[in-house]
Amino acid sequence: MPDTSADLIATPQDASARAKLAPSALPLASRLSTRLLLLTVAFVMVAEIVMFPPVMARYRTSYLTTKLGTAHLIFTTLDVLAKETGKIDLLLRDNLLSQGRILGMTVHRPDLPARTYAPGIPSQVPLAFDLRREMVWDEMVEAIATMFRRNSYAVIVTGVSPSNPAVLVDAVFDERPLRSEMWDYTLRYFIAVSLFISTSTAALVYIALQWLAVRPLRKLTASMTGFQNAPEDPRSVIYPSARKDEVGVAERTLATMQHELREALLQKERLAGVGTAVTKISHDLKNILATAMLESERLEALPDPEVKRLTAGMVRAVDRAVQLSTTTMRFAKEGLPLVRKQPLHLPTLMEEIRESVQRVMRTSVVRIAALPDVTFSGDLDLMHRTFENLLRNADEAGAGTAEIKAVEDGGYLTLHVTDNGPGLVQKARDNLFVPFAGSTRAGGFGLGLPIARELMRVQGGDIMLLWTGPEGTCFVVRLPV
Repeated sequence: MPDTSADLIATPQDASARAKLAPSALPLASRLSTRLLLLTVAFVMVAEIVMFPPVMARYRTSYLTTKLGTAHLIFTTLDVLAKETGKIDLLLRDNLLSQGRILGMTVHRPDLPARTYAPGIPSQVPLAFDLRREMVWDEMVEAIATMFRRNSYAVIVTGVSPSNPAVLVDAVFDERPLRSEMWDYTLRYFIAVSLFISTSTAALVYIALQWLAVRPLRKLTASMTGFQNAPEDPRSVIYPSARKDEVGVAERTLATMQHELREALLQKERLAGVGTAVTKISHDLKNILATAMLESERLEALPDPEVKRLTAGMVRAVDRAVQLSTTTMRFAKEGLPLVRKQPLHLPTLMEEIRESVQRVMRTSVVRIAALPDVTFSGDLDLMHRTFENLLRNADEAGAGTAEIKAVEDGGYLTLHVTDNGPGLVQKARDNLFVPFAGSTRAGGFGLGLPIARELMRVQGGDIMLLWTGPEGTCFVVRLPV
């Protein structure tokens, strides 16, 4: 038997090529940790950009409210001096308005007439804002519009005084200093603050995830790569940690899978060696048995009836030994069959199989129930061999009839092969598809059903036992669709 397990063992060239995929050999830009750091920075920056309009709206509103408070303070100062001196000092008024960067104002006090100081108000003020009526969305829109406005500079703002909510102030001022401050604040906000926040947050998240996720993932990746390169090496099996989270579950699952796969590979290697030895022994044994068969035939040709009687049993035993040796060698040498799919018409195929098998049946009559008029893709020769194995098994079990019929099975094209034989014993059920172990018939080798299942699976179908008992046995055949 060829040692197919060698295909699963990496050659030095394969190991060298796969080593390039190890985490430590990956380029810096391709590493998960680098991508995680960059994504964290990007996400924080996106969050900062989303928060930018509300922040600037708050900055603008605070600036305008401060302007109203400054205007009210200047008005109060001028009003107090006017009451003391009986007149307004125009030079002082102009200096105060200039220091406060206010072009003019009107103050509305309860139970008093409105007073206006407007020495620098232009003839036209194109923009007016009432802070009492601005909603949150309006504040954000006006904040962005203020930053990008270029055609005007004078605006009039109406709102209550921050020092006295009973006083309403209309203040006219130049908008350009506000625009300049908003842009300065934006640069400070994004460069000095946002970049620092995003970088520091990304660093903290990176450190946390590096410890919680990236390092364990590197451990898993290194274990899988090492196991792929040398599955026979026990050091390549991961040693799971005691973590209770998903990473711990993944480590324990990987360790269990590696242990089971390693044991399976070692067992396969041993079986491959045994199979090779059995094949050689069977070949030599076949030649020896052939010689014994010839000598038995010569003895059987002697006229002595006692010799004939003794040699007859010996001939049958030698013949069975030859058949066993031949069958073992054929099963060991045969690999997976080559599949040549073609369109197969189901009713026509089943009728051909029935006519072919019926000629060699001893006791069974093969019947075909109503089949759907469908065509599927399969190998004609493999389909014949599959159903011949099933039907001949029923005949050898002593069944009187064997019926093939189609059934609904969740969208699959499925056939039931049912016979009225005595059913399968428990030993046969337990080893139904195990080579050399599933037969209970004298002289049987237990290869019919394993070969039939293999022939269906290479086409994309399958065979399963549905039920068995004193009333008969039913196999399910899923066709390759």
